[in-house]
Amino acid sequence: MKISRRSVLIIVDVQKGWDKPVWGKRNNPDAEENISKILDFWRKNGLFVAYCKHDSLNPKSPLYPGQDGNEIKELVKPRNDEKVFVKHVNSCFIGTDLEKWIRDIGGDELYFCGITTQHCVSTTARMAGNLGFKNYVIEDATVSFDINDSHGNHYDAEEVHRINLVSIEGEFSEIISTKDILDAYISE
Repeated sequence: MKISRRSVLIIVDVQKGWDKPVWGKRNNPDAEENISKILDFWRKNGLFVAYCKHDSLNPKSPLYPGQDGNEIKELVKPRNDEKVFVKHVNSCFIGTDLEKWIRDIGGDELYFCGITTQHCVSTTARMAGNLGFKNYVIEDATVSFDINDSHGNHYDAEEVHRINLVSIEGEFSEIISTKDILDAYISE
């Protein structure tokens, strides 16, 4: 796999509040460690990195501003030269300058990782595809949680994860792994 010099890693909502028990059971226990490895690869190769951070509008949410849960996890903390886009909805493109920034730097491929697969990651990847960006979702660097539907049916986190990935694969994004990235070479 080759990665362009103008590729952008977008780390979505990797915030401390997701560790709260209110969210329930999750999959991919190594996701943050994988994100850290990918981030190291990106930084080592001098590629573009952007963060999206969810500032919930609900004062009871662990992701509400001013709370410890709103902070980006230490393992993947942004450096001063890395962009952080604050959002209030699922898509990292709504209410932010993310698209403008990507176009201004000449970004040609987007790589998504973060929390959660079924919400902000897949929503942002879908929108990126609709905006004309070639993009990739890194399956073992994203996280899903168990959910229940309005009929009382339970879906475990891994099932939610797989369904959300297959629903975007090919149509909006390519699905890849951390290993694919770490084994990649940078093309000019």
